[in-house]
Amino acid sequence: MNLNFFDQFLSPFIMGIPLMGLALLLPWLLFPKPMHSWLGNRLTTLQSWFFGIFTKQLMLPINLKGHNWSLLLASLMMFLITINLLGLLPYTFTPTTQLSLNLGLAIPLWLATVLTGLRNQPTAAFGHMLPEGTPTLLIPVLIIIETVSLLIRPLALGVRLTANLTAGHLLIQLISTAILVLMPLMPIISLLTMIVLFLLTLLEIAVAMIQAYVFVLLLSLYLQENV
Repeated sequence: MNLNFFDQFLSPFIMGIPLMGLALLLPWLLFPKPMHSWLGNRLTTLQSWFFGIFTKQLMLPINLKGHNWSLLLASLMMFLITINLLGLLPYTFTPTTQLSLNLGLAIPLWLATVLTGLRNQPTAAFGHMLPEGTPTLLIPVLIIIETVSLLIRPLALGVRLTANLTAGHLLIQLISTAILVLMPLMPIISLLTMIVLFLLTLLEIAVAMIQAYVFVLLLSLYLQENV
């Protein structure tokens, strides 16, 4: 019974072919494409407005050298939001519940920010390892702590996204299973539980969007330290 709850996080297969790639390609097909006409429709106008507000807020504390990342971060934001929201639909698979995918996104992007800092300002990049005025005896300890803190950043990015989405999906499945069990036995309790499930679904929609924003926001903070 307990193993069945975790089956929803297994990558689906058809004729031995994993559908992870299809699940990752589907959000790109839903994005509106640029048109050759002078005026866009409501969807493209709304998309342009959202990207403008989001990019302005995200890039405001970053200097001009980091603005080259705006397209990448905005695209990643929309990609994660779309995947997370599609995963809440029935009979769907959420790729961001896989730690391997989240680490595959977090590690290269985090490494790119670190390499950017080492290339543009190596002195400042290494200066984060040792605060000014540190006692001589604490220098080796602080260097080790700051190095571990730096290396653990991509792991924290991936685990945070995976854990939040996995916990929400498990909780929704547990409550929905309880509703089916209580329906013939205690209809009133089952109805109250259904209301809780509806509120939890709304909360999970908010979590899906917030976690995508937090993922991109932390990447922008890492970028801010290195440009």
